[in-house]
This record gives sequence, C-alpha cells and structure tokens, in this order.
Amino acid sequence: MNSDLLSKLNAAVEAGDLLSDSLANITEFLESDDPVYEAAVSELAESGEWSELNNRFFKKLAFGTGGLRGRSIGEIVTSAEQGSAPVGEGRPEFPCVGTASLNYYNITRATLGLVRHLVKSYQGEGRPSLAVARDTRYFGQEFADCVTKVAVENGCDVYIFPEPRSTPHLSFAIRHLGTTSGIVLTASHNPPHDNGFKAYSSDGSQIVEPEASQIIAEVSAVSGESYDVLPESEQGQVHELGADLDEAYMARLESLLLDPELVKEQADLKIVFTNIHGTGGTISPQMLRRLGFHCDTVAEQDIEDGAFPTVKSPNPENAAALQMGIDQAEATGADIVIGTDPDADRMGVVVRNAAGEMTLMTGNQIGSLMAYYRLLAFTEQGIINDSNRDHATLVKTFVTTELQQAIADHFNVPVVNTLTGFKYIGAKLRKYENAIPEALREDYRNLSDETTRELRLEHSKFFVFGGEESYGYLGTDFLRDKDANGAVVMFAEVAAYAKSKGMTPVELLNELYVRHGVYLEGQHAETLTGADGAAQIQKLAQSYIDNPPTEIDGVKVSHFRDYLNGDHVDEEGDAIPKEKMVFVDLEDGRAFAVRPSGTEPKIKYYIYYRPEPGTGGLEMPEELPSAKAIAQNAFDSLKEAIVSDMHARLA
Repeated sequence: MNSDLLSKLNAAVEAGDLLSDSLANITEFLESDDPVYEAAVSELAESGEWSELNNRFFKKLAFGTGGLRGRSIGEIVTSAEQGSAPVGEGRPEFPCVGTASLNYYNITRATLGLVRHLVKSYQGEGRPSLAVARDTRYFGQEFADCVTKVAVENGCDVYIFPEPRSTPHLSFAIRHLGTTSGIVLTASHNPPHDNGFKAYSSDGSQIVEPEASQIIAEVSAVSGESYDVLPESEQGQVHELGADLDEAYMARLESLLLDPELVKEQADLKIVFTNIHGTGGTISPQMLRRLGFHCDTVAEQDIEDGAFPTVKSPNPENAAALQMGIDQAEATGADIVIGTDPDADRMGVVVRNAAGEMTLMTGNQIGSLMAYYRLLAFTEQGIINDSNRDHATLVKTFVTTELQQAIADHFNVPVVNTLTGFKYIGAKLRKYENAIPEALREDYRNLSDETTRELRLEHSKFFVFGGEESYGYLGTDFLRDKDANGAVVMFAEVAAYAKSKGMTPVELLNELYVRHGVYLEGQHAETLTGADGAAQIQKLAQSYIDNPPTEIDGVKVSHFRDYLNGDHVDEEGDAIPKEKMVFVDLEDGRAFAVRPSGTEPKIKYYIYYRPEPGTGGLEMPEELPSAKAIAQNAFDSLKEAIVSDMHARLA
C-alpha cells in the first residue's frame, strides 16, 4: 500500500470515519499484488466514501456452516472494478473489492481451506474430488474457474458442469459420482449484486458439525490468495459433466410421481413454468412433459441472465416475480403458474381457484399440500400401513407451519423438527441411511427408490417429505438438499389429484382447514445493511434473550424457548445445535419466532396464527370464511404488536 493512501486511511480512523477493523483488513487485503485492489480502495478513499469502505472491509467474509455469501458488485462501483465493461450494461469487469465481499480473494480462501481439509482427511484411493456447479449469476463462470484452478493445483480432482446447473443437481451429482465433496456457486434468490459459495459433504448434504468446524478452521488459517502449487504429477484432473448426468438425475426424479395413471387422466391440466432467468429451465419443464403434463414456459424469462432483467427480485415467493407467468396463464387459460429461483432449490406457485382467480400460495401452504398428498397416496397404496407407520416420518423446521403436524397426526405418522436450514434435514437423512444394517445398504445410492424405501420402513425411517416455510421442499433421499425440480413434479401431481376430485389446490387446502382448523403464517423481515446494520441485528436478537417478552398483544406468553442458551433435543432425542433463535408461544395459540438470517442482512420474524389449544377442525365447512377472517384479524394484530415491540427494542 502506498504511503499517501495509508496516511489518508489512518486519518479517517482518527476522525472516526473508518473503523479500525476496516483498516486492518484493508492492510492485509492489499498485500496482494492485484492492481485492481489498491486502485479501488484508493478511489473510494479519495472520494471520502468511508461508509462504502466500512461495508466492504468491516469484517472478513466468514466461512459459516453453509459457506459464503456476499456482494460481488459493490453499492458503489469504482472505475477500477468497472474496467473495460460498458457502464450500465450489466456487471463490471471485476468483482467487488473487499474482505466482506464475494470475490476471487474469498473464493480462493474458501476453496483452499476446503481442499486442505479434504486432502488431510481423505481415506480413499487416488485423490479427493469435488463436484462443482454454478447458477446464472454474475461472475459465476469466473468463480467456477477460480475454484477449479485452486482445487486442481492443490491435489483435488474436479467434476464440473460447464453450463449453469441447479443446487439440487449438484447434490445429486455428489452422490451419483461418489465425490468427496461439492461446491455450488449461488446466492439463491438474493439480488443480482450477490453471489455465494456453498460446500457439501460426500453424502450430498450441506456440511454440518463436526466437519464444519474443521473446514472453518482451515479456511480461517488462510491469509490471502497465495499458495504453493503442487508439482504437475500431484495435481488433480478436470472432468466435464453434461447430458449423461442430466439424464441420470431426471430418471431418479421420475420416482417422485406416485400415481402415473392419475396424471394421464388429467392430461388437460395446463401449467405455465418460469425459471426467472435461472437454472430451472434445464430440468423442470422437460420433466413435466416427460411425465405427461402440459407445460408451457415464459419465453422471455427462459434466457439465463444474472441481471434477472424482467423482475425486481428473482424470488418465486413473490407474486411480482411470477407476474409474466400469471399474464400468460390468463391469456391461455392455464391452471397453474410455477416458478423457480436462480439455483432452482426454491419453488413458488400461483393457482387458479374455483372462481377462476389466480391465487398466490405460501411456502407453508405448498408444503402442507404436498405432505398431505404423499401421506395419502402412500397410505392408500398400502406402502405405509399400521405395521410400519411409526417407521415413516415427516421432517420440517421449527418455523414451518404446525398444520403439517396436524396432517401427520391424522395419518399417525411422526414428525421431526429441525433448526432452519436444509442441512439439518440432510443430516436426518444421513442418520436414517446409516441406521440400515451395513450389509443391507451396500451400494445404497444405486438401489431403486422402492428398494431403499422398503429397507428404511423395516430397519430405519422412511422419509416421506421434508420442507421449510421458505419455499424449500424434498420428497426423496437420492439427493440431500431442497429441490425445486422435484417439487415441481410433486406439486403438479397434487394439482392433478385436486382436479381429479373436481377441485383446485385452493379448495383442497380449504378441506384441510375444515378438518384441522385454520393455520395462518407470515413474516416480517427487518433489513439492516452494512457494518452498523450487522451490529444492530445482533443487538436486537440478543435483546430477546436478555429481556424475553412476557406478554404480546395483550396475551400472556405461555412458553419461551431460547435455542442459543438452552439445551434442547428433538423428537428422536437428538441434541439440537445452538442457534440464536427464540420461539415464543402465547396462551391463545398464536406464536412467533425471531432469528437473524444466515444469508442476508436481515432479522426475521416468523408469525403464526394457530387454533387455540384444545380446539381443532370446524364443525361445518360453512364456518370457514368467518374462521379465516378471525384468523387474519388476530394475525394482523399480533404482527403489529411484534413490529411495535421491535422498534422499541431498536430504540
């Protein structure tokens, strides 16, 4: 770093404009000889953009249990970063400079730490191996090239998709190929300026403890981008993946369809699918057509583009992201609109109700319908019966609707709750697989789904369905992360089933409300960005632990659960990892949970209206409209009280 820049930065620290941690990170970061780095920092310092510098350098982007996620394009793009790329026409030439940003510096550190862990712990023949995929985001190709280079030069084979592929496809590839680990480069449904790095274990699940801490320690020990390259004879090799693996994945997805004849009988069901410029178009529409569904796509959104140019946000839980699909459905008379996010691990739907109106469904509602249908179908087919139903299970997160508990209770099937994050559902699947006697689970990954289901029902737990309220679902164990491609198949079959009964999915959901009572869920997310925002989020989350509420919206708190400091076990007796999340139950059945997001600069509030304790379904279907109105009013009142309390805590 030149002396003039150092003097200016020191003066900014003295004046209180630049954090001392930011200066320390800038100093270490600029030990690299990349000219873009110092040029970008100098430009921001000369312009007095201290807030931008703090946001970029207030911390090192930490490798958490899920990997990394951060901005790859700064709020202010310097001319050094813009490089030769035309201004206003997409991404700059170079990613965002900063230790708190997603760039070559942090991609190198993360890959190097992961590979060093793999090499140290590898017990097989030859070399450890990585499966690598990327979605359609900015810098995805460059980051994939960086991952490949670092891995190969440090003694790891790489199996890479040269074209964008989804997160679940990557999870499947790890299991199908038997690689030691995997990496997918994605920021899910975040804005276009973000990207991320997610790491996976050898079973296709996201990394959990104790392996997570071992990898984090290796990544934390890496300071900078330089490393010693192994001799060529000790380096890894690169293998490209393509159509053969796509076909293998699609062949396994076929097993998610539980009643092929039902689909054939409802061939006039019309689906509009959109991948919202992401990876979902590679598999989902082909699967629907292959299984006999009528599927059209939104042509303008078929284009894979990290700018996501036709939407404000590529998040399929929002109606705005699906609007082009809705418009097309209105024009063509389609029954359903299905959308997937950029890495196709989340799915949202809009369905036509009995009155012909397009209705957006929540993640809780979508998941509840799929859980119900799969339990119903497996029961009617005799696969789940009185002799084995205690060996079947639903797995959901604590913050996912309790309607799924009521549905499972109806079928006398157990439910297991996990912390938020599909890695915990993946860990349960690993447990269920390992519980099968070793002699019977040889070559488990290559056995048919019917065979593994029989093994689990006899010796372990048959995973019927798993999901989280944030639009993530899984209906099988041949991969170990949420899968929008599979969810598309499962929900299309639900819609076909409803149509066979003369209903739409909305009316099918209403039947569940009549049977079990009205459940209503929603969220409030407070976004607090940058260094100051990160501190506020942690302070606010801690306030609920230090000063838990005793009454909200005029109703006493009946139960308070602190998952950071208390010791908790799940329904199977397994210890629940520590996490900064609290769950508050009220005496009237309503509830809310609070947790900082692990991937976005937000603190999230999950809000629930549930039937009062001791009550259940409705006596008459005609009571449903008034029951829904009561639920909505009580929900809105609770949300208003929670937000008011939040602002008081922030103040």
